[in-house]
Amino acid sequence: MARRTRTDDRRRGGRRAQRRKDVLHGQRSGHREQDFRCVACRLVVPLAAPGTAHRNHCPTCLASLHVDGRIPGDRASACRGRMAPIGVSVRPDGEWLLVHECRSCGELSANRIAGDDNALALMRIALRPLRDPGVPGVAQGALLAL
Repeated sequence: MARRTRTDDRRRGGRRAQRRKDVLHGQRSGHREQDFRCVACRLVVPLAAPGTAHRNHCPTCLASLHVDGRIPGDRASACRGRMAPIGVSVRPDGEWLLVHECRSCGELSANRIAGDDNALALMRIALRPLRDPGVPGVAQGALLAL
């Protein structure tokens, strides 16, 4: 009897082997640790980032994954939900923080921005309160004049 090939298996409804996924896992699993794939825009993001020791968000779309527990870089959260950027905060020393909200559990977290983050996306998030129809036009003009 002739041996079946992979093409014959697919024609008869057989399954193809699952391809390797680009996700961040520990070294024991054999996956790479120098980059990760963004959960929102699907771009490959390097872990090395100027200005921060633990990159946890995409520099292009600023989305993140709920992986850290109490300490940045500990990767101790069990949620693993998508974190959406909802605002920007500024420390007294002038450093910007990106505020994320987990879409799964609702937890808020503030993360340092990196030097290669998309400046336009950061400004859109920072100016989002000015688009609110509840802010009077006079207050908007005064804020923009600063």
